[in-house]
Amino acid sequence: MIEDNIIEIGQVVHFFSKINVAVINLGVTLTVGDLILVKGPSTDFEQTVESMQIDRNEIKHAEVGQSIGLKVEQPVKEKDIVYKKL
Repeated sequence: MIEDNIIEIGQVVHFFSKINVAVINLGVTLTVGDLILVKGPSTDFEQTVESMQIDRNEIKHAEVGQSIGLKVEQPVKEKDIVYKKL
């Protein structure tokens, strides 16, 4: 069940399991400190965004249309959906 106070921000397009980083193509802005949910057939957790990168450069804010590397606390799978809690 998806809650009313969340919006979809993107989908996992790749996961680097050795470093726990998900690549996400953003449809909504995202900022360090935002609370996100990751949901999929076998994935369901929430976490605070603590680290994002673009081209191996640390960023604090990402814009719509950017592809980011996001440090995740649990393994994710390609096509898992990422939501932002409002």
